[in-house]
Amino acid sequence: YPEALVSLFQECVLSSLMSQSGKRVLHIDVNPYYGGAGGSISPLEELFNKLKLPVPKKLMGCGKEWRIDLVPKFFLATDQLLKVLVHTEVTRYLDFKVVEGSYVYKAGRLHEVPATEEDMFADLMGIFDKRRFKKLLLYVLNFDIRNPCTYQDMDPHKTTTRDLFAHFDLGLNVIEFIGHAIALHSSESYLDQPCVDTIKRIRLYVESLSRGKTSPYLYPVYGLGELPQGFARLNSNYTEI
Repeated sequence: YPEALVSLFQECVLSSLMSQSGKRVLHIDVNPYYGGAGGSISPLEELFNKLKLPVPKKLMGCGKEWRIDLVPKFFLATDQLLKVLVHTEVTRYLDFKVVEGSYVYKAGRLHEVPATEEDMFADLMGIFDKRRFKKLLLYVLNFDIRNPCTYQDMDPHKTTTRDLFAHFDLGLNVIEFIGHAIALHSSESYLDQPCVDTIKRIRLYVESLSRGKTSPYLYPVYGLGELPQGFARLNSNYTEI
């Protein structure tokens, strides 16, 4: 996660724990919106003010209907962060929606990242690629870091991700989709790193997809700024200035 969001989550959880232990929490925001560097700006006019730009006379619809995340981020449905939010019970004050789909741009056009086996890379995978990809998924889902019997003679702490993909004879297009659309790596450096991290990322994506059905991603209905606002509501002993 981006540093600004990590810092924001840590502060929110800390304030929640302090409040639950009987401490009084003083919540101070220097901006007219919650969340500081990780918040959401609304109305839209506030974004132009923050950027020190003249506010257009005619905005795109009603300014109050827009919320602009300063650090845009979706959440995977089974991510640890969501488990923390559920554990702190701040989800009582938040509404999430399942993101309807995700896409990647390649070769001059958009490709939808598949959510079902039927449409699994239909326009980029041939029959043999699909079979190899399924074998990789089975390996990932059966993988248990505590059980070497599931390693299939590949040490996850020594075998690189490049060698893992070569073991399943995956093509370049499939590798690019797995690495960036599923494991969500932002560069190619992961290919020469131990594969254990990529295995965990793929598993997280697949398990999250099983929750959302059409997409593994969740997003607060009113923007990421709802997270600190939800924690503020949760802390019944806080004072707002």
